[in-house]
Amino acid sequence: MQAVILAAGRGTRMGALTEGTPKVMLEVVGKPLLQHKLDALPASIDEVVIVVGYLGGVIHRYFGGEYNGKHILYAEQENPVGGTAEALWKAKGVLEKKFVVMNGDDLYAAEDIASCTQYEWAMLVQERDPLCTGGKVVTDARHRIRSIEEGTHEGKGFINAGLYVLDTRIFDLPLVPKAAGSAEYGLPQTMMQAAKSIAITAVPAHFWLQITSPDDLKKAEEILMKV
Repeated sequence: MQAVILAAGRGTRMGALTEGTPKVMLEVVGKPLLQHKLDALPASIDEVVIVVGYLGGVIHRYFGGEYNGKHILYAEQENPVGGTAEALWKAKGVLEKKFVVMNGDDLYAAEDIASCTQYEWAMLVQERDPLCTGGKVVTDARHRIRSIEEGTHEGKGFINAGLYVLDTRIFDLPLVPKAAGSAEYGLPQTMMQAAKSIAITAVPAHFWLQITSPDDLKKAEEILMKV
């Protein structure tokens, strides 16, 4: 099985930390964020495609073509603001059958990644109260995803955690903007076009930590030091 890690962005909210380092290469507990992600991949994944952009050479030189027995390939997204769907499309030529897709700068639990791979198509979600900002995930009684609503939300519910299990049927769908008039193509919005014919299961996360600011790096350090 293959995994795609979206790692093209700079991470401008990190300020000076990313002036000479891609965001995914910022360290937490002595190793880059991207390495934490590779370490969490299940044994069933034997090939990883890393979509690089900003300072992609730094990533390539660090990991090369193999890590912990997993073959590593690279695809380039020259325009990271094109969105997560466009990033995945850059890896289209090397993907086969079912695969995992995940954000390169967030931290996930190995058990959650493994759980998602048990489904036809899946999306990792996290329950929050209040939801605040992000992609609100609306499900039915069988935990099938019916819609994703981007924006600021009130009350309790599920938020998209940026980890998906898909297969090559995703490439039969047209790219969909994240929001009306946006130049950014959203992977969640694109995949939801298949919801009537493909079961897309919402899988609750045991652990998901978004890394969006220097404070998040400190928080991640504190959490992982206790593990």
